[in-house]
Amino acid sequence: MSDIDKNIILAPEKMPQQESKDTDEIVKKIVELLKKNNPDANTDMVEIAYKFAKSMHKGQKRKSGDPYILHPVEVAYIAAQLSLDVYAVSACMLHDVVEDTGCTYDDVTTLFGEVVAGLVDGVTKLAKIKYSSREEQQIENLRKMFFAMSKDIRVVVIKLIDRLHNMRTLKYMPHDKQLRISKETLDVYAPLAHRLGMSKIKIELEDLALKYLDPVAYEEIRENINLKKSARDKYIADIMDIFRDKLKEMNINGTVMGRAKHFYSIWRKMFTQGKTMDSLYDLFAVRIIVDSIQDCYAVLGIVHEMYTPVPMRFKDYIAMPKPNMYQSLHTTVIGPNGTPFEIQIRTWEMHRVAENGIAAHWKYKEGKSGESEMDSKLEWVRTLLDTQQNIIDTDEFFNTLKFDLFADEVFVFTPQGKVVSLPARSTVIDFAFAIHSEVGYKMSGAKVNGKIVTNDYVLENGEIVEILTANTHGPSRDWLKICRTARARNKINQWFKRERREENIEEGKELIERELRRFGNTHAQLFRPEWVSIITKRYGFNTIDDLYAGIGYGGITATKVILRLREEWLKEVHEQQKAEDIEKSIEKASENSDKKNQRASNGVVVKGIDNCLVRLAHCCNPVAGDEIVGFITKGRGVSVHRADCPNVKPINLSPEDRARLIEVAWDRVYQNSYIANIRISGKDREGMLLDVTNVLINLKIPFKSANAYAKNGEAIINVGVEIKNTSDLALLTKKFRQIEGVESVSRSTQ
Repeated sequence: MSDIDKNIILAPEKMPQQESKDTDEIVKKIVELLKKNNPDANTDMVEIAYKFAKSMHKGQKRKSGDPYILHPVEVAYIAAQLSLDVYAVSACMLHDVVEDTGCTYDDVTTLFGEVVAGLVDGVTKLAKIKYSSREEQQIENLRKMFFAMSKDIRVVVIKLIDRLHNMRTLKYMPHDKQLRISKETLDVYAPLAHRLGMSKIKIELEDLALKYLDPVAYEEIRENINLKKSARDKYIADIMDIFRDKLKEMNINGTVMGRAKHFYSIWRKMFTQGKTMDSLYDLFAVRIIVDSIQDCYAVLGIVHEMYTPVPMRFKDYIAMPKPNMYQSLHTTVIGPNGTPFEIQIRTWEMHRVAENGIAAHWKYKEGKSGESEMDSKLEWVRTLLDTQQNIIDTDEFFNTLKFDLFADEVFVFTPQGKVVSLPARSTVIDFAFAIHSEVGYKMSGAKVNGKIVTNDYVLENGEIVEILTANTHGPSRDWLKICRTARARNKINQWFKRERREENIEEGKELIERELRRFGNTHAQLFRPEWVSIITKRYGFNTIDDLYAGIGYGGITATKVILRLREEWLKEVHEQQKAEDIEKSIEKASENSDKKNQRASNGVVVKGIDNCLVRLAHCCNPVAGDEIVGFITKGRGVSVHRADCPNVKPINLSPEDRARLIEVAWDRVYQNSYIANIRISGKDREGMLLDVTNVLINLKIPFKSANAYAKNGEAIINVGVEIKNTSDLALLTKKFRQIEGVESVSRSTQ
């Protein structure tokens, strides 16, 4: 391996960031990286994609104030660092054009081909479809991504890179979005990066999420680490020197380096397991990288000869790799001063995979999706898609997703010696369905290490499991409470759906009737054909009997169905009530106007209604000459607003409230005075308030209120004045602007 290759590998665990904001310069670096990885790469496509994206995003800004194009360019730069091909890097450049500009999927296909368009489509959110909640939309976006990644894994790699850059710039987002995005990152994207073996991205995603979700703990850990950094660095450096000398003595070509434990990993052990930093074995860690697997085991022997190993702390991930392709030898030993520290031993190839995961393995030629060897290693993606596609309930979806992605693994064996990886605390039922669905359906019992066990037996590492089958057997509903994996639950539900349809339909009807009684509704009120059609289409049922069967076998809960139908019913009831309220409001306004004719006092005519109670809104204080609009209130007549008042902007009103807007106009004959609030600002100086007062006195305009204050050299003066119309207001504003030091004069709502 060349020194250049080793320098790339020895880069920090977190992805190096691009400091420049000159997108043209970053694109030049991207092209250099692509040509370095593949001299024959068609980098023209990337440069064209950049220019196209730049033109489509022209005028758009990020929350940080940066031009929007900086985001896709940064995403493309990270992709190039991971050695992705020109198709993936081009898709990174274009990944937001369909979602955030007028560009369409067909446009991308025409300009860049089906491969790039497919990748862009895979990471594009389902923004045009209306869902009942943010959670439901999130589920469908994830489901779409899983489907796309099952066909081309580059989809999820791009999505992870996109999320990484968004997390790096999260400080510019509102606090509530910071929390929501950080939680989603920990729940979904960091586990996905872990399952794909992309540790650099996983580590940075977790640390950035922790920074926003628990900032106090984050700072506490950072300060604690910095407090003892020099002593810890010296301790590790001394150990590394000892290992380097020993490797040289044994004629083993190897590189020794320290490994820093990232903040989130420390936090998880400290705050979920109640441990202190001093009790963490792997806070001190050394990594030894050698040329061959034979050298790995030779170094392990040397390490255990030099230091006492800690019992139960050795793991051989070379013989039994993790599902994310990770391989290393892990051992914890007692150091020179009695402090435990962890050692990881691996080859250079294993190190590349450990750092970049799937990106280190995946090879693309002319846009094809990869090699058959990789297809088998990504079988879990298809299994994940299969187990998630029929889950409808939001909570269940995320619970099963987090379990499938997050859970630690347990490794067990078939009687033939095949290794089967399952999530920790899996049962023999989970094992049976992991082997094959038919084995699960016919399971009548199980043996572990040659002994009969119960169906709820929890498997442990290294056990040999044998499933006993019988043709007359079938799964029990009780199994749904015992099994741990989504795959097993999904297969069991599919069996009941297929084998006991009539029974499920009757069970579903009974559950629906029970829920109707609980909510106090009748079947006729809720089960209208048009409303039922919304439910069946949304959840993939062809008929209402299919819906009942789905409820019967547990695919969807009766409560969820009734709640969705009640939404439609309550919406209709609400609309009817709104219409009645509007009619009553107009009647009430007319009644009140008989007692007090407000037209004479406010000088406003309500088009189409005589003798209507009218009041001027205090939120915007309209004066004669302003463009105005009326709003029918509940029991208080018509409220008159300036046409530019945010409170009556149609875009800010519900459809029901928009129906309350009514045309009004100033009475040309009627004369009255109005209160207008004016804000004056400028450079602070002595005597400015006196000059403002003199203008009012000279124009003989009475003022009702005044307050003034100075801040950072700026003077702010608010006055409430009594005027007759907008002409008076224009003259007054002109005079105020002529005062020395005044920089702006405007109407305010205060």
